[in-house]
This record gives sequence, C-alpha cells and structure tokens, in this order.
Amino acid sequence: QVQLVESGGGLVQAGGSLRLSCAANGRTDAFSIYTMGWFRQAPGKEREFVAGINWNGGSTYYADSVKGRFTISRDNPKTTVYLQMNSLKPEDTAVYYCARYSKIYNSGSYQARDFASWGQGTQVTISS
Repeated sequence: QVQLVESGGGLVQAGGSLRLSCAANGRTDAFSIYTMGWFRQAPGKEREFVAGINWNGGSTYYADSVKGRFTISRDNPKTTVYLQMNSLKPEDTAVYYCARYSKIYNSGSYQARDFASWGQGTQVTISS
C-alpha cells in the first residue's frame, strides 16, 4: 500500500509563491505508472480538483481557477509530485491534498472519486 505525505504549506501574502511536495512511501514500485493529482478543500466547501499529471509528466490538466498560476510536475525516481503555486490569492486558501488515480488507465475524469490513496493534507493560507 502506498502512503502519500504532503509538505510545503504555510502562510504567505497575496502575490507570493509556495511549492508543495507529495512524497510517496511504502509500495512505490508502481508510482511511475499512475496519474497523480492535487486537490484542495476550503472550510465549508467541497474538495475540488486543482491539477493532474499523467504517468510520465507528458500531460497535465488544471482547474480554470489556477491555470497559468500553478504548475504540477513529478519526479518518478524520487516518487514525488510537486505543485508550484505562483501569484497566490486569498481564495487559494485551503488544505491541499495529493492523491493517486484509482486505476492505471486514466479515463480523463478528474473528480475526487477517480482518485485513491489520499495524503493527510497541508494547509495553505494566503493573506490579503
């Protein structure tokens, strides 16, 4: 079983940047064949998709709200996924989670139900 551990969250001012990391531990032998994703959940709101990356990093997909500001990447030998967040806004404040796609085949759907093996989350707070 794979465990995902997020890090890199914190408190920054609007316009600033943060880089989140998601390290896979445990059974990581299949890490490189799965799509990975980042989600976030603000207080009182549902968990929402932020960004996804296919198995080799050749294809990425973003929510409209973060397109052009966030960049997802992965380092398969290090079994780590990253989320570079620039031009941060107060509305980006949330707990950020990484997750592994539930199946090897990516159907093109990026709903939370399509992902499994969630991390514990890391808090990102943007002050205005």
